[in-house]
Amino acid sequence: MDIDLNQTLENIAEFYYGKRLKDCTDRELYYILLDLTKDLLKGVEEIKGDRRLYYISAEFLIGKLLSNNLLNLGLYAEVRDILKKNGKSLAAVEEYEPEPSLGNGGLGRLAACFLDSIATLELPGDGVGLNYHLGLFHQAFEDYKQKEYPDPWLSDNSWLTDTGKYFPVQFGDFSVDAHLYSIDVCGYTKKKNPLMLFDLDTVDESIVQSGIGFDKDDIRKNLTLFLYPDDSDDAGRLLRVYQQYFLVSAGAQMIIEDMKAAGYPLQEISRHAVIQINDTHPSMVIPELIRLLMENGLTLDEAIEQTKQTCAYTNHTILAEALEKWPMGFLEQVAPQLLPIIEELDKRAKERSDNPKTAIIDENGVVHMANMDIHFSKSTNGVAKIHTDILKDTELHDFYELYPEKFNNKTNGITFRRWLQACNPQLTDWIISKIGTGFLKNADELAKLLPFVKQPQALKQLAAIKQEKKEELAVFLKNRQGIELDTHSIFDIQVKRLHEYKRQQMNLLSAIHLYQEIRNGYKPEQKVTIIFGAKAAPAYILAKDIIHAILVFSQIVDSDPEVSKYMQVVMVENYDVTCAEKLIPAADISEQISLASKEASGTSNMKFMLNGAVTLGTDDGANVEIHDLVGDDNIFIFGTKSEDVIESYAKGDYHPQAVLEAEPEVNDIVNFLVGEEMMALGDPECLHRLHHDMTTKDWFMALRDLEAYMAERKKAYAAYADKDKWYAMALTNIAMAGYFSSDRTIEQYNKDIWKLK
Repeated sequence: MDIDLNQTLENIAEFYYGKRLKDCTDRELYYILLDLTKDLLKGVEEIKGDRRLYYISAEFLIGKLLSNNLLNLGLYAEVRDILKKNGKSLAAVEEYEPEPSLGNGGLGRLAACFLDSIATLELPGDGVGLNYHLGLFHQAFEDYKQKEYPDPWLSDNSWLTDTGKYFPVQFGDFSVDAHLYSIDVCGYTKKKNPLMLFDLDTVDESIVQSGIGFDKDDIRKNLTLFLYPDDSDDAGRLLRVYQQYFLVSAGAQMIIEDMKAAGYPLQEISRHAVIQINDTHPSMVIPELIRLLMENGLTLDEAIEQTKQTCAYTNHTILAEALEKWPMGFLEQVAPQLLPIIEELDKRAKERSDNPKTAIIDENGVVHMANMDIHFSKSTNGVAKIHTDILKDTELHDFYELYPEKFNNKTNGITFRRWLQACNPQLTDWIISKIGTGFLKNADELAKLLPFVKQPQALKQLAAIKQEKKEELAVFLKNRQGIELDTHSIFDIQVKRLHEYKRQQMNLLSAIHLYQEIRNGYKPEQKVTIIFGAKAAPAYILAKDIIHAILVFSQIVDSDPEVSKYMQVVMVENYDVTCAEKLIPAADISEQISLASKEASGTSNMKFMLNGAVTLGTDDGANVEIHDLVGDDNIFIFGTKSEDVIESYAKGDYHPQAVLEAEPEVNDIVNFLVGEEMMALGDPECLHRLHHDMTTKDWFMALRDLEAYMAERKKAYAAYADKDKWYAMALTNIAMAGYFSSDRTIEQYNKDIWKLK
């Protein structure tokens, strides 16, 4: 940027606050930098092309944007140095930036990484989503339990730009106007695409009365209040359908408007637009686009064919409950205009196959969104090699037999600009000192680090950086939660959405075992700090019980003067991108312990790997590819293999009682959940419910893998004692992380599916 940045910042400070830069508060400096960055982004060239991607997703977990935008504009270091000369810290200024509440977990963070890479590769593409006012929820811990509160982020001065455009959306017996906002997404090459977000002017945040409770029936006031509103009742499920139709109707109208503005005939829309359906939430874009194309003069056959050639579907899950299904009655209430089209699509699907598993509308009148996506799009992709293989071989095998040419794999990736350059500048600078800057654009160049694995001085430097990041995390958690960390302990971290298949409960049981061992006289060579970060869906009772058990156990450990010398258990409150940017660079061990065959990919595993943590995990999701890249000596793998898990589900032959009877030690560990110490602090109902589920059901086989997990974890802790060997493992992981750049993922999407250039 050809500007005198120091003088520009001084001018803004004088104009808004009548002060010199050095006299501004951190909050004032944040707004100065926000205004500067937004103004600079206006002058950034928009990416154009005669074929455009529309990446439509229920969530975009974009995180704080100031650092990311300054990095991609090439101004981060200069701004940091200017503030430092004025006695200020850019890191302290960033604390005043609210994190946009537009996503939850890996699905939304992936979408955000993809937008960054799409812009960096200079591909024309819009993100299309909803402008949630209060996000998923703000998590607080009270009485050792998760409590949910609104998570507001919108203000008069934010990253949002009002486009001034409205699109009418017709629901069953009323209509609304979707108001379009945009956020600039600047790529590393200083060109930009927009994230398009639809909102409703009539949404009223004041209707939220207690926690995150609100009137779910008042659609005009609640439509874009929350991401994933509580679906434990019909009103909540209906609201989700309203949200989804609102997104796809407004989005499809915007796409058609773009096509018309460019002068493209809608009979050839598939030549100029591609819609990537990110999971099943936006599936109704298929019948809605067909409906709108017919309104614009296409025949039914033409509209269906053009829609099929325009749309592509990404499957993100193997869990059947996560593949959305909606009763016809819900759709009739929300969008009755779609029913004739969905019925026609179902009729055509049944003409292709009489297999009930591939029907769009089943015998109970339920519409299967994933089935519609696969039948009437041109591509279905999984997000890791093992995930795609499982889809083809088992979960979606009937579809694979119908459409083998549609199925393909696109292993997920992450943007190194945020997950290395922004959150770990110390490691970034060290890598640059060793191999230059080429890896920031071509992540494969990280492999040039491999020769340094055998250089003790390089490993000592890497260890010093890890120690610095641990100390930064300690300050962060002290300020945020009042938690004191021992920065010379092993940081063993599991951060992700709280779900039984991700098996935070198995991590807890292993920690209980370590506690019991220490109480019985075992003295570990190195103190261990086991850190969790996770939110549980408000209606997911068992997940909330797991959080409760972790929080209670954490207090028990802290209160034991002998045990607390050797271990600590921490649960980070309100885990979000900001927390992740502190936790991931500080981690020694990356916990990736999902039941094999259940995690589609994971992306935290890639972020930890890139920042020099060593994976302790199952051969599941992208762990399989990490394992292949780093080899057996640089990862800790345990657990039942995916094919055996799948076979067990098919036979129904797994019973936790059999494990408890065969392994008395496991029985003792599980019973600790309802023992005296836990009961003295915890809620007996929550603890007994968790204990009962684990001993009678244990659907995700935590007890089956527990002994193997504890043994491998102990092996990892022992390996940490040899620092040269440990940091050689860490550096090998960094060097082999290049494959997991989202730039590579997007290049593959574009080559095989989008064909934008």
